[in-house]
Amino acid sequence: MTKKITYAQVGDDYDTKDPIKKLAQTAARETYKNPKGVNFQEFTNSRGESAYVFKVGSQYLATVVEGLGTKNLVADAMRRITGKTYYDTIGHDTVATIINDLVSVGAKPLVAHAYWAIEDNSWLQDKERMEDFIRGWKSACDISGASWGGGETPTLKGIIEAQTVDLGGSALGILESKKAIITDQNLKIGDKIVLVKSSGVNCNGISLTRAIAKKLPKGYATKLASGEMYGEALLTKTNIYAKLVQDLIDADIKIHYISNITGHGLRKIMRAQKNFTYVIEKLFEPQEVFQFIKKHANVDDYEMFQTYNMGQDYAIFVKPQDVKKTLSIITSNKFQSLDAGYVSRGPRQVILKPKNITFTSETLDLR
Repeated sequence: MTKKITYAQVGDDYDTKDPIKKLAQTAARETYKNPKGVNFQEFTNSRGESAYVFKVGSQYLATVVEGLGTKNLVADAMRRITGKTYYDTIGHDTVATIINDLVSVGAKPLVAHAYWAIEDNSWLQDKERMEDFIRGWKSACDISGASWGGGETPTLKGIIEAQTVDLGGSALGILESKKAIITDQNLKIGDKIVLVKSSGVNCNGISLTRAIAKKLPKGYATKLASGEMYGEALLTKTNIYAKLVQDLIDADIKIHYISNITGHGLRKIMRAQKNFTYVIEKLFEPQEVFQFIKKHANVDDYEMFQTYNMGQDYAIFVKPQDVKKTLSIITSNKFQSLDAGYVSRGPRQVILKPKNITFTSETLDLR
């Protein structure tokens, strides 16, 4: 019998991490008065959201910091199998995970900064890998509409392992007016939930996917039913939603909330502070790679949907009368979407009707 492997068992236990995040958020709230003399004012409702919004003078700005995780280790392993570096995907995905958080509050990206921590400079000497990586990073900035403003490349011998890299960065965005800010303050009972289809696993839950590869006789070279190698399926590029969000705003769609389905899986839909029930009546069929992970990790749907996006990338909350137009704009941006559910009166929870799964508020004790 296949041994069960959960996300917590491979080193990323939200029950440990989330209380620390809450402690940090509490401490952070006490610092909001520190920027004195620069006409700074925070937008308090953005605390705990994917990006932090503040006002300086007449300008509303948003900032975010994010990291790739361990997806680059999959690329490194696949290179040994195929000879390709896959670092165009790695550069792209690092930017994507930053930008998708930033634009979820309605911000238009202005500047992206890079953070690449290495053991020593030998990591930089692989010309093919670096050219692919930089090309992927730049391309993602172009797709996002952001200037690549610079970054930091520390050498951390004794912290970072040889021939690996810790990838992350930050971004700054602008909001044209206070009305453009998307937080949960406008979320209402009766709002519709539109789901945008993901391109695949993205950057979350990779530690679990790597644990599976280690126990497979052929590792990442193991074929899925379609014939695609497991490792290549994990390295599908993440969608970038900067243009989509701005197109929705420009079309005067009143977006009441956006939830970027990353860590915590579909539980993220109830990240808002308000105590509502979020009912999902339709779901995209998860990509083949998710079924492969489920089988080889020997876990149930509940574990999968609380860890991965499972084919659902972005949850966009809009008025019922705006659903048709929203779906049309998403299609024009070459993404797939579903009129998937609605916001209901009731306790704070997510109900996935097609899977008979309910995530209660206790499973996501975090903003």
